[in-house]
Amino acid sequence: MSTLGLTQPLRSQDRWPLHSVAQTQTLEHQAQAALPAHTLMQRAGLATAQLAMAIAPHARTVWLACGPGNNGGDGLEAAVHLQAWGKQATVTWLGSEAKATPDSKQAWLRAKAAGVTFAEQPPQAFDLAIDALLGIGAQRGPEGLMAQWLIAIQASNGPVLCVDVPTGLLADTGEWLGNTQPYRATVNTHAQRHTLSLLTLKPGLFTADGQDAAGHVWFNDLGVAASPRPSAWLQQHVAATANRPHNSHKGSFGDVSVVGGAPGMVGAAWLAGIAALHGGAGRVLLGLMDETAHHAVTAAHPALMLRQPCALDFASATVVCGCGGGDGIHALLHTVVSSSKKLVLDADALNAIARDTALQILLKKRSARQKPTVLTPHPLEAARLLNCTAKDVQHNRLQAAQLLADQFQCVAVLKGSGSIIASPHHTAVINGSGNARLATAGTGDVLAGLMGAYIARRDDVFEAACHAVFAHGQVANSWPNHVPAFDAAALAASVR
Repeated sequence: MSTLGLTQPLRSQDRWPLHSVAQTQTLEHQAQAALPAHTLMQRAGLATAQLAMAIAPHARTVWLACGPGNNGGDGLEAAVHLQAWGKQATVTWLGSEAKATPDSKQAWLRAKAAGVTFAEQPPQAFDLAIDALLGIGAQRGPEGLMAQWLIAIQASNGPVLCVDVPTGLLADTGEWLGNTQPYRATVNTHAQRHTLSLLTLKPGLFTADGQDAAGHVWFNDLGVAASPRPSAWLQQHVAATANRPHNSHKGSFGDVSVVGGAPGMVGAAWLAGIAALHGGAGRVLLGLMDETAHHAVTAAHPALMLRQPCALDFASATVVCGCGGGDGIHALLHTVVSSSKKLVLDADALNAIARDTALQILLKKRSARQKPTVLTPHPLEAARLLNCTAKDVQHNRLQAAQLLADQFQCVAVLKGSGSIIASPHHTAVINGSGNARLATAGTGDVLAGLMGAYIARRDDVFEAACHAVFAHGQVANSWPNHVPAFDAAALAASVR
């Protein structure tokens, strides 16, 4: 371990600050100006070598694929230490003495003096691969020899350690740079993948393609304190909910009214209602649009209180609207948006609002009337609200979530890999829980119902939304691998 920067997994605190590329580069320049020459790169190389030995302690041959810039220089510095510790460090370097940066040139000289092996091609066999090809300053995707080396890294059976960011991943957005399909397709999903984020943690490691690309993320600040104002926060843990007072009753925890369940889509509203019950709502009133389903739902779940949507008292409840609503939900939305005390809008309600400018105006006015709203779109629903494409949304998920929050003056939860919770008055949060088990129909309805329950009993709607998103994902994380029956119904019965 470095005495100046501690390499650590992201488990030791609830929220971690995330910094953009611009913030990180500014911090790097300031640190370089304050420290002796080459210090920062030497610290980065030491941290990389130490983590390499922690994740692959028995490795004998280590291949370090080093690019022409400072990311490659970090790899060269790591090779110096690995060679000194008795490992066979083999470096393939795309740089040259004539074109190297001062720091990288110094690292190359140190590696040569240490007896590191430099090769034109990767070794035939290696126990650990270190990806030090491209860092956060990359402007285009890997090509030529770099792309060949990256394919070899991705396809290897052994562990892979990426220095700062996986090559080709945009550190701000989690989007792949350029045409990365040729080497993305070769990724060995069974191999261990690790990323050591240096100086700061970057948002792109935790959303969009970032989680798949980065694998296990580690962090070392290299002994440099970052700005206290991050571009976003990473939510890794949420404090346990306090025990309910013994002297309480169902009225102590708020009412949640679920509006939706058009013919053929009753299951969506039912899932939201069950999730609201398990999430701690005092009462859940289910306003089903399909009245013919009332008897069956009551028989199966008598704790759900069935009502006609028009009979619900929106002004006194937290309303979850849109789950399985179909086109018919539009007729109810004027009243719902105008009068609900607290409101969660999901699914078909979001699509209806995207088509109706009058509803959009009503929605924006809720904030001025101290009536909080949470939107829970997936990327396509977000695109409809923002009048763009889903690809545009995924291109920069943080930006899209913040645009939604600012445009509609609400809390916006952009679902997906690394769900993002944004608000006009808070720094955005990227959620760290959840996995691909949630990629099945109905799990979004469960989140909407759980969101309603959490909001009903909390004053801080933004924090309630953060807690609900984390709890929803945590069920998927903790689901036993030997229990295959994970679906939306099981999720709804398991959320807390």
